[in-house]
Amino acid sequence: MPKFLQRRWHGYHTVWAFMLLLVLIIIVSVYNWALGVAGLFLSGTLCFYMLKAEISFRRNLVEYINGLSFRIKRVEGEAVSMLPLGIILFSEDRTVEWNNRYAGDIFARKSLVGESLQELLPDMQSFFTGAAAGKREVAKEGVLHDTRLEITVDERFYQAVIISSERILYLYDITELVVLRERYEDEKLAIGIVMMDNLDESAQGMDDQQRTSLIAKVTSEITEWSKQFEVYLRRLSSERYLMLLNHRSLQALEESRFVILDEVREMTADLKVPMTLSIGLAFGADSASELGALAQSSLDMALGRGGDQAAVKAGQRLSFYGGKSNAAEKRTRVRARVIAHALRDLMQESDRVLILGHRTPDIDAVGAAIGLLRAAQMYNVEASIVMETPNPSITNMMEQIRKDDELYKSFITTEQSLQIMTEHTLLIVVDTHKASMTMEPRLVQYASRIVVVDHHRRGEEFINDAVLVYLEPYASSTCELVTELLQYIHEKVKISPLDATMLLAGITVDTKHFALHTGSRTFEAAGFLRRNGADTVLIQRMLKEDLQEYISKAEIIKHARMVYDQIALVVTAPGMKIPQLLIAQTADTLLGMTNVVASFVISERPDGLIGISARSLGRMNVQVVMEKLGGGGHLSNAAVQLEGTCKEAEARLLQVLAEIESKEGLFE
Repeated sequence: MPKFLQRRWHGYHTVWAFMLLLVLIIIVSVYNWALGVAGLFLSGTLCFYMLKAEISFRRNLVEYINGLSFRIKRVEGEAVSMLPLGIILFSEDRTVEWNNRYAGDIFARKSLVGESLQELLPDMQSFFTGAAAGKREVAKEGVLHDTRLEITVDERFYQAVIISSERILYLYDITELVVLRERYEDEKLAIGIVMMDNLDESAQGMDDQQRTSLIAKVTSEITEWSKQFEVYLRRLSSERYLMLLNHRSLQALEESRFVILDEVREMTADLKVPMTLSIGLAFGADSASELGALAQSSLDMALGRGGDQAAVKAGQRLSFYGGKSNAAEKRTRVRARVIAHALRDLMQESDRVLILGHRTPDIDAVGAAIGLLRAAQMYNVEASIVMETPNPSITNMMEQIRKDDELYKSFITTEQSLQIMTEHTLLIVVDTHKASMTMEPRLVQYASRIVVVDHHRRGEEFINDAVLVYLEPYASSTCELVTELLQYIHEKVKISPLDATMLLAGITVDTKHFALHTGSRTFEAAGFLRRNGADTVLIQRMLKEDLQEYISKAEIIKHARMVYDQIALVVTAPGMKIPQLLIAQTADTLLGMTNVVASFVISERPDGLIGISARSLGRMNVQVVMEKLGGGGHLSNAAVQLEGTCKEAEARLLQVLAEIESKEGLFE
């Protein structure tokens, strides 16, 4: 019997009672010994039966406690065995030593003893090899450290909780929770906008009946596509539609690579200008209003990249699909006039104008900067072009500029520009729309008013706080855009023959002597510059190649090989360092070879980075390829800089080409 029961009062009261009775018997015996003997006999008899009863009570109590303990242990074992969670004890070598019944049911076995946990739970291989050490939760002092992982066993989901110090594994069935979570994710709202981005150009020359028939034909195709992917489609105007869909439908659309883009383009291929669509989609925002704003932003991104593509903004991820065709020229002089007047007003309201190009400026950036410089000077606004030490590609151009003292004095360094910038200074960024790619990103950060003039397809990074944006991917060059602005920015436009020559040189270089990216507006701009004295002979002298560079290009081209039958690929030898300009020129030269529709040149640069220049004749979108490697550019002109070796860069490029070929094809 436990000692605490023996120390209780009821364990001693009978003893004290018999001692008191014995004292009374002794007192009675003094007066009457016969009565005392009788009382003593009766007391002894009573004491005997009381002692016997006490012994019997204690024996029964011990038997009861032992029986109760046995029942509790048995019930406890049954409870552990029947718990709706798996319990596994394992040894130091990851071998099962004991499991409850539920754990056996999970693996459809009665006993798992002797089995290897690594074989039973391959999803936990990372934990067993130590790779999951970083996932362990740091517990407070006195609390066991544990690891929590989600695993799959026979198409059911479990949360595995491992207490390493006790070598015990718990398995909780969370299948319903996972299914509910996946359903919640699948049913999240996504909003999109579909736009016929070149309706006016495609319907040019059509009467009302033909135009209506074209719209009805395309609308029918879009409607069938939306039904196929369970998308609610609502027409907002003759060329714009609202899309409501869930995440599951959005994933299906992405897996299909937005086939509607190709279907509409092919369906209207017989038109002079095939119809193309642009799609902007957004997913992952907290509110419908925010989703709508992101969808419009995605559409603007798709249009800014030339149209005929879909842009999907899902959280922090921005993906592009399509973009196979060249951007159709659809600029109007009305837009050029409106932008020119807005730019004129901004210049007149500013104390000075700073014109900033991209790092490693080319002829297009410098020519456009000179054109905008003259535009500001027409209104007597002090203007300067920000430029550091020029690169070799514009050496000949800068030699011609030095001959004009007034023009050459307008070029200032980045440090000088930072010193003279004020709150009322207007900063014009030309030939790029990315702050990180400008000559001096701090200027973009400090400027209170920014204007962007660019012809590149819009990327994810963008100067969003610009007060005026003139981004036209349909233009051949920034010089072409600036030339049109000059025609409307002042009633009496006066530019010198040297200025006109620099602008025309920018157009000439970016169009490869009017062979690529040219539209009717390109030739109109060139004609305007020619009328203002542009010297084509001087342009040819500026663009002359150095004989040694030509020989170097020939040495590089010797390493060329063909991939996918129509792509020329060059990977230079290890240790051979080539300037980025020469890499780009080599890629341009390869396009002139027979059966070459795209070219890639990979080489180490003097700064230690690996440069890749990509060129195309339009049948292949090299911009998409370069973006997947972290670069960017145009559909037919793109590049990227990577760290590592030429062989590693080649492997990554070939992998990207293989992925694009398997999903949607490299060529149109």
